[in-house]
Amino acid sequence: MKTEPQTILRHLYDVAVQRALPLHNTAAHLPTPPKGRTLVLGAGKAGGAMAQAVEALWPADAPLSGLVVTRYGHTPPRPAGLPERIEVVEAAHPVPDAAGLQAAERILELTKGLTDDDLVLCLISGGGSSLLTLPADGISLQLKQDINRQLLASGANISEMNCLRKHLSRIKGGRLAAACSPARVVTLTISDVPGDDPSIIASGPTVPDATSCADALAILKRYAITVPDSVLQALQSGVWETPKPGSAVFKGHSVHMIATPQQSLEAAAEAARAMGLNAYILSDEIEGESREVGKVHAALARASAKGLGPFIKPCVILSGGETTVTIKPQTVGVPKGRGGRAGEFCMGLVQALQGQSGVWALAADTDGIDGIEDNAGAQVAPDTLARAQTLGLKVDEHLQRNDAYGFFQPLGDLVITGPTHTNVNDFRVMLVL
Repeated sequence: MKTEPQTILRHLYDVAVQRALPLHNTAAHLPTPPKGRTLVLGAGKAGGAMAQAVEALWPADAPLSGLVVTRYGHTPPRPAGLPERIEVVEAAHPVPDAAGLQAAERILELTKGLTDDDLVLCLISGGGSSLLTLPADGISLQLKQDINRQLLASGANISEMNCLRKHLSRIKGGRLAAACSPARVVTLTISDVPGDDPSIIASGPTVPDATSCADALAILKRYAITVPDSVLQALQSGVWETPKPGSAVFKGHSVHMIATPQQSLEAAAEAARAMGLNAYILSDEIEGESREVGKVHAALARASAKGLGPFIKPCVILSGGETTVTIKPQTVGVPKGRGGRAGEFCMGLVQALQGQSGVWALAADTDGIDGIEDNAGAQVAPDTLARAQTLGLKVDEHLQRNDAYGFFQPLGDLVITGPTHTNVNDFRVMLVL
């Protein structure tokens, strides 16, 4: 092919992100203005872009106000001439901070005085679990931060993490919807979770929660998460139970999925076919340890490169989902590793490909940030391993300390996009020529 492989990979990533931008997906799901007022509340990495989409599409003569919280640096530039009717504030992710706590308190305060003539439009996207933090009674922000750090390092999947977060919160797990009663609630959400379950996205602040305090206790035990006895006792007593399916607080409410990982993968596949490539989507629900998922992907790519298996080259093999990284204990005197799920996946891929010719790859988070670093992810080429060895970089050692950033940065193979203002989770593409 005449186009450089890295250019193809980056183009497909950009197409996937473009498909998930709120302005392209919101109009069809907006309700008509109510008899009363419309209050917009929300949280997530796409929150600022979702708020701007609503402002651009909502009738100019219809009342509109509200508050949305997004990640630091993720508020998009405001288009010229677009009036600001929804306040956007920023807070920390993935570990919550005082700004997120203050935003959540303000959001709950705004729900007071709502009537059945009013509409609450909730804009929810991935990252909202951290950004919309309001600890249960008896839990300090510091304790909530500590629990989040333990969860992030534990290897727990997103469903498990958010089950626990819901039960330690005064606003998640359907509690925001309960606070909005008797107003009608319409939730617009961008999915960043395997299976697109709205009760998991941002810990489901406006939808019923089928999990229980007992489930949360089991997760604490499974991953050896340390919490005070008071937290254990509250969970054991069920005092922090969440509103369940069938609860009257959800009567008349609706949820609309405006962008999903599968839609973005399909858009990338269509773009690949337009370039003369065969395109195969493995799944948008892939979970598991990032490095191990990388090794499985490597096996598929190697088979394809050798003319074996179901994938006929030239082709791209696409996948999405949310993998996990279990942080290894630090060795004294060894620099702390830096990186996220996408980078760890790419290291597993490099390790398993062993310089396989004809295979290139890119893995990146669609929000533009891999973990807490400034890169979206990384890319892999047939010569990655050889170039690394020339620089004295050993992929096994970097995997041992979860240091994807330290491995790919010297190679010039980090993918840096900046915030994309959306989030449909991990995007992975392998190109086999």
